[in-house]
Amino acid sequence: MMRVFGIFLLPLLFAVSSSTALAVTAERTLANGMRVIVKTDTRAPVVVSQVWYRAGSMDEGYGETGVAHVLEHMMFKGTPAVPAGEFSKQIAAAGGRENAFTSRDHTAYFQTLQKDRLELALRLEADRMSNLVLAPEEFAKEIQVVMEERRMRTDDEPHSLLYENLMATALQAHPYRHPVIGWMNDLKNMTVADARRWYQRWYAPNNAALVVAGDVEPEQVFALAEKYFGPIPARALPERKALSEPEQTGMKRVVTRAPAKLPYLLMAWPAPKLNDPARDWEPYALQVLAGVLDGNASARLSQRLVRERKLATEVGAGYDETARGPVQFMVDATPAEGRSVDEVMAALKQELARVQREGIAEQELQRVKAQVLASQVFQRDSLFYQAMQIGQWTTAGLDYRLLDQRFERIRAVTAEQVREVARRYLIDDKLTLAVLDPLPMPAGKFGRPAAMGGRHVR
Repeated sequence: MMRVFGIFLLPLLFAVSSSTALAVTAERTLANGMRVIVKTDTRAPVVVSQVWYRAGSMDEGYGETGVAHVLEHMMFKGTPAVPAGEFSKQIAAAGGRENAFTSRDHTAYFQTLQKDRLELALRLEADRMSNLVLAPEEFAKEIQVVMEERRMRTDDEPHSLLYENLMATALQAHPYRHPVIGWMNDLKNMTVADARRWYQRWYAPNNAALVVAGDVEPEQVFALAEKYFGPIPARALPERKALSEPEQTGMKRVVTRAPAKLPYLLMAWPAPKLNDPARDWEPYALQVLAGVLDGNASARLSQRLVRERKLATEVGAGYDETARGPVQFMVDATPAEGRSVDEVMAALKQELARVQREGIAEQELQRVKAQVLASQVFQRDSLFYQAMQIGQWTTAGLDYRLLDQRFERIRAVTAEQVREVARRYLIDDKLTLAVLDPLPMPAGKFGRPAAMGGRHVR
């Protein structure tokens, strides 16, 4: 869908972004410190409710990796008022959908319902915020589910295993080096007491934000939030010490041997994250650079390595600027049959060097910016994504009211800025290279698709 956009549609993109602006967003902070943010969108009689806890895998210590995700599972195991499994049954009976996810930065729980059932979601969420029953027998069953999830999504999925090894190699000190789902040894040794400590440490209203998007009136939401979350007392939160990653001073390389049909490589460089949406320019230039390399089938990497030279079957580039911790710019590729990792890596470096040396033409810049903006505009059509953006920015410490400034900031990116970030950050001394060296596939095994990390599955 992005491919239909060209230079002539840039004004339209900004008209659309203006019409979906967050001007109708309202916020209130309860006396216990819980933030309540409401985004009114009346296009359908639907509401999305999300509770975000600013506690993810980066807040875990050594020996307890995976506990944030394990507790996410346990949050569905009942309270005195709502027995195990009843939360999901009540949402389903109301015609809604619900789930949860854990990331490095946060843990979030969400429901999508018709607008007149919002009170049900808030009542259930407030109940488990303060009254969760962590029964040893339920924990014993659920930790087995989590370990099997790790086997299925990481240990038996070579691309996920390679990514895990890349992060553990690229980062030396920051807890982002640990997988969200946890190391298997930590999971095997985890107890219900570990989950209870995590719950008592972080699951407090003053460490949470309620984000509601849809056909609702802000005052109605504020009243319901006060009714159900307001009585929950605030608690003292642990001190968060400043975390930083030592500067990388040379190229790193890690090789993973696992059963797979083809080799695969991942390249990662430390990159700046978004700190000040109104003043930063490098994160926006890096977004455009990712679009230059991997916007669609006509992007540089796909055009040169896949279609013209037939060195790779797939190539990609990605950069996520919103995070509490360090971020990276990544490039990945799957060599074509008969082609080596070294050949593909050399070709990737050639294309990066071309951008660093020659920059990009104005016509290409405008086309790529249109594609980057189009993808963000279309995502804003989703109520769920609107709430997600607010929650992600809030837990990352960013002002969600500046979300729409992204459009103007991307529009202002110059060709020289794209060239500059490529030259400044995509250098060998900052590179971490991860290579999948394929072993023979076991008979009857075709691989399992990678799943979204940390998502609660029942």
